[in-house]
Amino acid sequence: MAQKMNVESFNLDHTKVEAPYVRLVGVTSGSNGDKVYKYDIRFKQPNKAHMDMSGLHSIEHLMAENIRNHMDNVLDIGPMGCQTGFYLSILNNDNYDQVLHALDKTLHDVLEATEVPACNEVQCGWAANHSLDGAQNIAREMLEKRDEWHQVFAE
Repeated sequence: MAQKMNVESFNLDHTKVEAPYVRLVGVTSGSNGDKVYKYDIRFKQPNKAHMDMSGLHSIEHLMAENIRNHMDNVLDIGPMGCQTGFYLSILNNDNYDQVLHALDKTLHDVLEATEVPACNEVQCGWAANHSLDGAQNIAREMLEKRDEWHQVFAE
């Protein structure tokens, strides 16, 4: 057995998961009773596929802007360096079904978008690296497997 790591995802056997899925990674409690719920939203199968960087960058902008229209207390949604998914952090909300619903609505927003928000040099650190079509393809692929999001491990 490998040494236990400090980062939760480093302890996950990436050969046993089956993307796409939405998985609660952990809950962190603050000293005042607040709780942060962190989710692994896996779009692509680890070590088999990844999101193209320009599409990933654009879906990041679109999801970051739009998920807050469907769910309160979103702290952050950010991409994984491996380009296979995103981490979503939410304050004081442990409703898994609400997370799935908000993600579904957000991905439909991506499909309906006509531009990528904050896609300019003032608001983005790499404004030239965007693809609305790429983001929409990623969203479409994820939505096509919506009924599988709750299943993390291959059967």
